[in-house]
Amino acid sequence: MEGTCARALEIGVPAVAFTEHLDHIVWTADRETLAESPHLASFADAQGRVTAPPFDVEGYLSAVERCRERFPGLRILSGLEIGEPHLHVKAVAVILRAGRFDRVLGSQHGLPVGETFYEPPMLFEHYGREEALRRYLGAVPAVVAGSDNFAVFAHIDYPVRFWPTDEMFDPMAYEEEFRLALRAIADGGRVLELNSKLPLHPEVVRWWREEGGRAISFGSDAHYPAALAEGFREAVHIAEAHGFRAGRHGHDFWTC
Repeated sequence: MEGTCARALEIGVPAVAFTEHLDHIVWTADRETLAESPHLASFADAQGRVTAPPFDVEGYLSAVERCRERFPGLRILSGLEIGEPHLHVKAVAVILRAGRFDRVLGSQHGLPVGETFYEPPMLFEHYGREEALRRYLGAVPAVVAGSDNFAVFAHIDYPVRFWPTDEMFDPMAYEEEFRLALRAIADGGRVLELNSKLPLHPEVVRWWREEGGRAISFGSDAHYPAALAEGFREAVHIAEAHGFRAGRHGHDFWTC
């Protein structure tokens, strides 16, 4: 976290939000994913079922305070990215009551297949890429309707991260599903994240405006300091092209 703050000052980013993952889902990962991430594998059992460790609220907030003391010239927000918040409302509420969280995101990383929860690419193996994405987007309204604990919906195009690198993704083939999801987010009074880890397609931002979306936030999903704000320049151009403008402060949502 301190390395990320130092990187922010180095590149001129005025504010950072550490939206730590809060996950209660037990999901099954494929062997390749576990082989590529020994850290993730350390939380998996012999069947590949991954269980996140308990969230250390006190330790997390203490780390944020240390960063604020060390980097007084940087606006540092505490936060959470709550995975599948609609499925664990009571457990999430306990965490939120335990401290102050400035920026709370809600996200969906996967779907159940029977009684087993999978993320991509395992979802692709069960449904195929196209059907998996349609199901993923079709489940977004339930996430929004089922939880009031988050303000920002994160990486709406998460499954696209796992698309084959040699195949161009065409959002137009999924316009109806995207619009359904975006309309639910807008009607729920939430903010849409422009996650630059995989730049959100401009068409999706246009649909967000057309479906009633009035605010966006920027996130680089940087799990290490060097990735902070990667892709922000392109994301800012997309936002501005669709009428969104910065607020008074560097950490404000952009609105139209």
